Amino acid sequence: MSLILTLTTASLQSMLDPKADPPRTLLDVPDYVINTLDLRGLNINASMLSGWGVEDLDRLRDRADKAACPCLVLFEEEPLPFGDEDEEAVASCKDRVERLAFAAHRLGCNALALRCHGATGGPAEDELLERAAEAIRGLMAGIEHLELNLLLAQADGMTSDPDRLTELIKKVGGFRIGAMPIFGVGSKEEEDMERLRKLAPYAGAIHVSVEKFTGKGKHKGFDLAESIATIRRVGYMNTVTIDYVGDGDPSKDIQSARDTMQAAIDAE
Repeated sequence: MSLILTLTTASLQSMLDPKADPPRTLLDVPDYVINTLDLRGLNINASMLSGWGVEDLDRLRDRADKAACPCLVLFEEEPLPFGDEDEEAVASCKDRVERLAFAAHRLGCNALALRCHGATGGPAEDELLERAAEAIRGLMAGIEHLELNLLLAQADGMTSDPDRLTELIKKVGGFRIGAMPIFGVGSKEEEDMERLRKLAPYAGAIHVSVEKFTGKGKHKGFDLAESIATIRRVGYMNTVTIDYVGDGDPSKDIQSARDTMQAAIDAE
């Protein structure tokens, strides 16, 4: 089994223009990703579905199925206050997750990815983690009923520590809870490598943040080939999602990243 390269929909957001002639919308992304960028699936950014109804979700799923570029993960980027002491805030949070899970199911995703908001340090952090685990555990039956996995990604605060994130995953428990490490967002590459090493055993997907390339074809961020080597060394064999965060030409830079990363995969 080999690693499969996919793409976040936010990577192409700057290229979309519903007022263009012809319009370029999220519905056009699956065909473009599979046929132009040669990537094999999509992680859908929840922020791009604002205002969508069931018919819109079904249209995107149909377009993705037709292009053979499946929707794999629905990712809620905004951290949610699972561990908040305010019961109304937690209830609102749970309602949001239930609606996201329904959307993920309609899109044909196999996973819903979330972030947990929370403070760092002291007894308050322990209490927050317990409350967050209890709140997430209460959502798992509904998520499992929709045949989804729940993946937790790191966020500022408590879950920025991979040990705390794995502790939260263990406290929730079950077979459909895991991690979605985000690689390339730390200040030091060594820290990202260590985070990845700790979270890989729990990973159901991995995001790799990609920046722009220089005119000489060099990635301005970390070594993309080394990121693939690290992912392979920790035993992960699933999807690796390119998340383009640069300010260059998205299509050109994503293709450069894809070529570099695919070459590293093939070299193994």
